[in-house]
Amino acid sequence: MTDQQGTDLNASPDRGGPAQPLVIARALKRYFPIRKGLFGRGKGAVQAVDDVSFTVRKGETLGIVGESGCGKSTTARLLVGLADIDSGDLIFDGDKLGATLTHRELWAGVQMVFQDSYASLNPRMTIEDTIAFGPKMRGVAAKQAHAAARDLLARVGLAPERFAGRYPHELSGGQRQRVNIARALAMRPRLIILDEAVSALDKSVEAQVLNLLADLKAEFGLTYVFISHDLNVVRFISDRIMVMYLGEVVEIGPVESLWKKRAHPYTAALFAAMPSMDPDNRTEVPPLAGDPPNPINPPSGCRFHTRCRFAEEVCATMKPAARPVDGEAAHMAACHVLDPRSGHTMAGAPGLETADA
Repeated sequence: MTDQQGTDLNASPDRGGPAQPLVIARALKRYFPIRKGLFGRGKGAVQAVDDVSFTVRKGETLGIVGESGCGKSTTARLLVGLADIDSGDLIFDGDKLGATLTHRELWAGVQMVFQDSYASLNPRMTIEDTIAFGPKMRGVAAKQAHAAARDLLARVGLAPERFAGRYPHELSGGQRQRVNIARALAMRPRLIILDEAVSALDKSVEAQVLNLLADLKAEFGLTYVFISHDLNVVRFISDRIMVMYLGEVVEIGPVESLWKKRAHPYTAALFAAMPSMDPDNRTEVPPLAGDPPNPINPPSGCRFHTRCRFAEEVCATMKPAARPVDGEAAHMAACHVLDPRSGHTMAGAPGLETADA
């Protein structure tokens, strides 16, 4: 597929080379100030993302999981430039945002698919016009943009002759999400962020969309950041998983490594809450009690210590640093139990939970 200048629409620049991570996030911080009173004076701030660091390698899918309010969506918005970064660095393929990379250049390489497939589409535009709109704004000739839109409709499983002239209200939820994926692909992104993109779909349609995403990733050489509450979905589509709690990263690692061993108590609680198909393996005791603390005034030390059954005094006074799990540098967790010098009575233990292999 080419534009009016004959440029391959599937091709994407690779400035940093194959060894350079596509995204490097360093100590990202985003607080949302709370305004109260007659003159709107500040009364604190919601610490949505606080000192979050990670990388996204080229061609991989990074899954992000955690409870509602843990900072997943805010992190995604920071990556796509929809929210300003208070402090920290965002590097996209070797270029630092705000230094050698502008927001416009970032938007050229990053697209986002949202949870609400209907609210994401203009109800007054046909499906074909919706997909062609972005390329036309970039200078692609209208004829070429509409031809590309029809080609992308076919690639996401929607026959152009049937769907090109329809409006969003004439499509099902799964069909609208396919349109949103096609619209994102029309901008020739290198990174697509999927924020609960399949959570509103029924299971049969969800499986179809997940298989479609896997096929498109291979075809277009894409990189995904996939946000979901469904751990089974994240396991199916992701190469690595990042677990967030109250604005911080508590554990990150390869899918199978993290599935076999959950080194952080919060990760263990999330997995324990998964429903089991085995009637003899029912959850009789809640794996995690209570609501997350107030993000305006989070707990000191380890933010999870107020809900952790392994919490000790050191957990309330000292913030744990991320450490390798079983010496595996790719699998990191922030828990005092992993640090032999932390002073925790369980420090140096083989692990809090080991799953069945």
